[in-house]
Amino acid sequence: MEFSAKQIADLLGGTIEGNADVKVKKLSKIEEGEPHSLSFLSNSRYQEHLYVTDASVVIVNNDFVLEKPVKETCTIIRVENAYECFAKLLDTYHQIQNNKTGIEPNSFVSASAKVGENCYIAAFAYVGENVTLGNNVKLYPNSFVGNNTVIGDNTTLFAGVKIHHECVIGKNCTFHSGVVIGADGFGFAPSSEINYRKIPQIGNVIIEDYVEIGANSCVDRATMGSTIIKKGAKLDNLIQIGHNAIIGENTVIVSQTGIAGSTKIGKNCMIGGQVGIVGHITIADGVKIAAQSGVGSSITEEGAIVQGSPAYAMGDYKRAYVGFKKLPEILDRLNELEKEVGRQKSEDRS
Repeated sequence: MEFSAKQIADLLGGTIEGNADVKVKKLSKIEEGEPHSLSFLSNSRYQEHLYVTDASVVIVNNDFVLEKPVKETCTIIRVENAYECFAKLLDTYHQIQNNKTGIEPNSFVSASAKVGENCYIAAFAYVGENVTLGNNVKLYPNSFVGNNTVIGDNTTLFAGVKIHHECVIGKNCTFHSGVVIGADGFGFAPSSEINYRKIPQIGNVIIEDYVEIGANSCVDRATMGSTIIKKGAKLDNLIQIGHNAIIGENTVIVSQTGIAGSTKIGKNCMIGGQVGIVGHITIADGVKIAAQSGVGSSITEEGAIVQGSPAYAMGDYKRAYVGFKKLPEILDRLNELEKEVGRQKSEDRS
């Protein structure tokens, strides 16, 4: 798909310097610009690339001053904020790429399902009984939507996503390949007969609007009630959310983190990669947990920053770590002091 410099400038409210009719059909970095590509410059450290780039169109800030001429093949579009405008173009490009509609052959849609307008259901996707799909929902190949599930408008399930029965998914959500929503929670009771007896998981998962979940992450269904991911939360790849957990609004969780069952995470929290959080605790609003930390008890102070395993206040952790790094030196000094004390005692006895 091609766009002219004029079309791009009109979309961004920018002004053109150069050929308004030049066409672009792909995006590129300024240092890797190719003919018929669109790039941008917002960091002055990269401005030398502007004068030699082969990109056909480059977006710059209104106040950017050219130190020398650009190539004749390069058209400049000036905007208020080049970085934000390029992000807007990326979003527009993404929407165009994923603007698929219709039901492809070899997909299955139950007769009792309700499908909204402009939906896309790809080959080998499965939509179960009494499912409700809102408008503009996208189901890519091999995605699965179990019975009695509701999915809101503008939500996308990429290839291989599984949404199990009776879950509720909000509007404008994105689930990347391999996400599993609503598989059984990890519930087993010790039993003398068979070691562990499985506890039926009869709850569901509720995911509110504007949630994005990365590839191969899992959100388990509740034993009873609901596991809840609240509005605006963002989960990275390879994350495990246990049954009956609650993740607060706009909380961000980085990859390989595991959150055990019935734990409640507050809003606006930031949780680093490979963090482990035990079950049945509460994390206050705005808490930041550094990567590879282990949280074994509730954090009640809003805005606290913790690190370590077990995790505690980051300032204390850093001071303790400095001491740990110096431990060999401290031990050497302690040994010398012990030897000196021994020599003094020996001299006193003599």
